[in-house]
Amino acid sequence: MGITRVAIAGSSGSIGTQTIQVVLAEPDKYRVTALAVGSSSEAVIAQARLLKPELVVVTDETLRSVVAAALAGIPVTGNLADVVDVADVVINGVVGFAGLSVTLETLRAGKTLGLANKESLIAAGPIVQPLRATPGAQLVPVDSEHCAIHQCLRSSSRPASEVARIVLTASGGPFRGRSAESLATVTVNEALAHPTWKMGPKITIDSSTLMNKGLEVIEAHELFGTSFDNIEVVVHPQSVVHSMVEFTDGSTIAQLSMPDMRLPIGYALGYPHRIATPFGRIDWSTLSRLDFEPPDRKTFVCLDLAYAAGRAGGTVPAALSAANEIVVEAFLAGRITWSQIGIFVSRVMEKFVVTVPTSVDDVLDADAQGRRLATEELSR
Repeated sequence: MGITRVAIAGSSGSIGTQTIQVVLAEPDKYRVTALAVGSSSEAVIAQARLLKPELVVVTDETLRSVVAAALAGIPVTGNLADVVDVADVVINGVVGFAGLSVTLETLRAGKTLGLANKESLIAAGPIVQPLRATPGAQLVPVDSEHCAIHQCLRSSSRPASEVARIVLTASGGPFRGRSAESLATVTVNEALAHPTWKMGPKITIDSSTLMNKGLEVIEAHELFGTSFDNIEVVVHPQSVVHSMVEFTDGSTIAQLSMPDMRLPIGYALGYPHRIATPFGRIDWSTLSRLDFEPPDRKTFVCLDLAYAAGRAGGTVPAALSAANEIVVEAFLAGRITWSQIGIFVSRVMEKFVVTVPTSVDDVLDADAQGRRLATEELSR
């Protein structure tokens, strides 16, 4: 086997930097051929000097010339989807809706997509799904829960008829076990203090509200075709069991490892094979217990908001994801309390009118409408 060419969209973020670590751990198998960022010019310059890719993408126009000047000899462009041309595997770690073009172009090109960008599948599921049938195209999820399910499903030769239910595990975030009353005055810093994972601010807040888990429920439905009635969430504070699949014969298969995002990244890079570096390896002499409990749906209302959006289908998940982004930004900026996040998202969902998207523009319209409605609600 030759060296696998890896493109990293969102190379300065948590997923991007850890993808580089995985590649550097196995330099005889993988090489980074493209890096893409929004505005993290200093980070991408340092990465490019280390990795010597064939292409760098900087979407921020003003900083693109700065990066180009610093990286003489490496082409620097402004279109995220350009990274697909020089890669065998594309890791999409772009945060938010901006990552959609990378998802669409990778699948269209019949290449392997390591997808860490939730929004492109949650918001644009109806648009993305047909492209998964492109010859050669493979969508391998790069988050711990969906990667776990992907691995568990390999134990069945007929998953479509043998899967009874999918069980997504949730750490419960920093506020597990807290009452709604006790959460009325929590600070941004408290919400950002995740007990087991180190992630970006937006996804960390989503974890604290369980919106992140709700969006993962929608994503699991899109990825694996399982009905919402057969996708459950269980709180598991140790984050060692990353998710489970129960089969029709009563057997449950789970994937376990210590919390380390390099494992799902390596799984996507190597798929259908496994890499040789044991990220997240468990020391069984130190692992004394694994706990599970149902989520508190009264306190963490965002979980059921996401279930409702997923069941409504069409453009509703796009609007939910967009509205949540705006509302979380308002919380991070100190404009609303943590408890108000669910309230504001809920108000947007009540006003949004569902349609069936047939093009990317329809999804973009729903996204824009969700943002507009959220902004209006916040300014009242």
